Amino acid sequence: MSGHSRKKLELTGQRYGHLTVLAPAENIGTRTAWLCRCDCGKETVIRTNRLRSGHTTSCGCQGSGAGLTALTYVDGTCVEMLRAKTVRKNNTSGVPGVDWWAAKQRWRASICFKGKRYYLGSYARFEDAVQARKRGEERFHDEFLREFAQTSPGAGPG
Repeated sequence: MSGHSRKKLELTGQRYGHLTVLAPAENIGTRTAWLCRCDCGKETVIRTNRLRSGHTTSCGCQGSGAGLTALTYVDGTCVEMLRAKTVRKNNTSGVPGVDWWAAKQRWRASICFKGKRYYLGSYARFEDAVQARKRGEERFHDEFLREFAQTSPGAGPG
């Protein structure tokens, strides 16, 4: 042990714009998000940094300006991020979950889902790694989004 401890952040009961923090978010793995109730009555999970920075001040009912809408987390997975299928800025291959494994001189495919990383194989050809990743997206992400749309009123297919 390092000999010093970090005080856990406690936001319960605090207000941020139209939001009142109810409790730490469940099923997200760490205390990086909070269950909040908006003045309109809707409950939503908001990331700590978005609350404290003022970027998110309502459940989205106060307007759809950039950065004002809440993110929806289910078992640690952000629904909006899966729908967007964005490529991170630090990605070097141009395809999410595909990178060059220099030690083995092969392309590696992986996917993250519900807080876990799944290894999808290593491949001599980039195209094969991309196909493995696409199959992983269909199996994990797309199936999850279909189920979410069916069980969440007003969620839509994305």
